[in-house]
Amino acid sequence: MHATAARRQVAELSRKLAARIDDLAADMARNTYDHIEFYRSTVVGPEDLRASMRLNVAYIIDHLADPESGAVDLSGPTETGRRRALQDAPLTEVLRAYRLGFRHFWDELLLEARKAGGSAPDALLDAASAIWELADTYSTTLTDAYRQTRAERMVETDRRRSALVAELIDGPSPNSETVWEVARILDFPFQGTFLVVTAEGVTPGEPPLPGLESRLRAVDVSSAWRAQPGSETGVLSCPQRGRVDAVLEAVRSVATSRVGVSPVYERLDQTGHALRYAQVAAESLPPGAVAVRQLDDTPLTELVMNNLETTQRAVHRILGGVLSLPEEDRTTLLATARAWLEAHGSATEAGRALYCHPNTVRYRMHRLEEFLRGPLEDPRIVAELSMALDAVGTFPTLLELRRS
Repeated sequence: MHATAARRQVAELSRKLAARIDDLAADMARNTYDHIEFYRSTVVGPEDLRASMRLNVAYIIDHLADPESGAVDLSGPTETGRRRALQDAPLTEVLRAYRLGFRHFWDELLLEARKAGGSAPDALLDAASAIWELADTYSTTLTDAYRQTRAERMVETDRRRSALVAELIDGPSPNSETVWEVARILDFPFQGTFLVVTAEGVTPGEPPLPGLESRLRAVDVSSAWRAQPGSETGVLSCPQRGRVDAVLEAVRSVATSRVGVSPVYERLDQTGHALRYAQVAAESLPPGAVAVRQLDDTPLTELVMNNLETTQRAVHRILGGVLSLPEEDRTTLLATARAWLEAHGSATEAGRALYCHPNTVRYRMHRLEEFLRGPLEDPRIVAELSMALDAVGTFPTLLELRRS
């Protein structure tokens, strides 16, 4: 049979289906509910599914009912794909419903052809390839619309979460959400176990912590991120303090630059303060290093962090000429002083820690004493020495500041 004649007969069959399109859509919806468990949830309601089925089958019928029709109207699958993406319906289940619906439509079309008799079944078979190609086009269009919508939602979500992180860091702006509302939107508790992570950007367009979010999810840690030129900052919500070590390990495993981590803090409205710790921790690492550093939340750290220049001057006044010694001598004297302080002034205990004779410790401490502002018998001198050593231990760049 000539293709044009076959197309006219298929058009006639399609018009018969058009006359009972509401019943056809209802049957297709029931068939979907019977065979796909997902659709029995409350995500896609019965009326929503029936309306979607009717919309899509109407476009198909309109196309087949016009034997002169060339272009295919893809509004139906486009709308369905976008809607199901916004409903977070699984794409595999949406496509499965589409295939079930199209098969039901084909069965009904075939039933009409058999009722018509004569050459109608042969005409439908002649058009079968074109009809099933139409089904493939519909499925492809739905998939593209679904994925595009999901991508758009991801971008919108990332932007929204980034804006919320900015509010946690900078404080809520006028007419914006309170910290309580930000916590609710991010699905964070207001009070819990939090960390701020900030990573230096090295390569434009490349994340400095690639793959970290998936690693955090694996240890049940939620995160929200803010990307800025030259850095990326995240607020992490841990279910319990015991996960902090796992978080640090995850960060170390993916770091590609200098990364600073704040001390643990317990209220989201302390995020801005915690960020300062993370930033200073990152800045205290050598330029170009690939390393992760977390600062302790101590009074000394707070004092040093608030004014590095003042601390540098204090360290210079306390340690005096020690910092001007050759690096090997300076390192040896400072390491001995730390061990001596940790041993509460015991040369014997310090010697064990340093694997040297107690007399060697005493000799080095006497030599160090020459550079201090008084004898080590003076508790004030010991206190100054302890503060200076803690400062350069926490912020090694203070030594570089001294030489600059």
